[in-house]
Amino acid sequence: MAPDTTAPLPVVRTVADLRERVRAWHAAGETVALVATLGALHAGHMALVTRARELADHVLSSVFVNPTQFAPHEDFAKYPRDEAGDAAKLAAAGCELLYAPTLDVMYPQGFATAIGVGGPSEGLCSVTRPHFFGGVALVVAKLFLQTQADVTVFGEKDYQQLQVVRRMARDLDIPIHIEGLPTVREEDGLAMSSRNQYLTAEERARAPELYRAMTEAAAAIAAGAPSAAELERVRARIAAAGFGTIDYVELRDAETLVPVERADRPARLLAAAWMGKARLIDNVPVVG
Repeated sequence: MAPDTTAPLPVVRTVADLRERVRAWHAAGETVALVATLGALHAGHMALVTRARELADHVLSSVFVNPTQFAPHEDFAKYPRDEAGDAAKLAAAGCELLYAPTLDVMYPQGFATAIGVGGPSEGLCSVTRPHFFGGVALVVAKLFLQTQADVTVFGEKDYQQLQVVRRMARDLDIPIHIEGLPTVREEDGLAMSSRNQYLTAEERARAPELYRAMTEAAAAIAAGAPSAAELERVRARIAAAGFGTIDYVELRDAETLVPVERADRPARLLAAAWMGKARLIDNVPVVG
């Protein structure tokens, strides 16, 4: 039966209430998909819900701004929060349950566990955000275990995060299928992101140059052009477009994220750069 997309979305805030709902679905022989988010939802998140509905009988989403993946100087306090608006969007997309735990549910008094992930977490975003992937791995592992979902969908826009989550679940034997969804983009190519709202109108007009430069470089590398020259060309183009600090522009193996110089096997061109107050990340496949 299709979910009622006009009814208010049920919200649970404790692990006990969450598992009661999931247990009923599993008892009926039905599968459950999880879409994990920080909130501030946009069309890219709704695409995750749509794909999740194709993969499972029921879809639940979590909204939790996770403090362990933010450094003290980052935007945890300012990160946009709109639970009512998020719930309405999720219900319209066909989500059936919102899990919105409080901070003390996720990290109760005395919480003392951390998760360290090597491999795909090394380099790229972890150079400037060394805290990030440990925090992501911890909260995602908790969400997988709390929801006991059968499948989850993550966007490929956060490609390094996707590969870290896959490695973590594989290493810890968490029985969940992890599906990656191609990046959802605006009409001009800019990858959809909750942080795009930090861009001014002028910055927003210049931001798509990141994707355009990366796409052209990926095509050239796939055709055999030297990767070092193409990566430098991307840096020059986005600097000319008004990007400030460029955290990285790198070519990596698509699965392991080990640095590579050629696209002898599937690879990814990944970049992160600042436009004003917004740190924009993107990636494109490179297939030689």
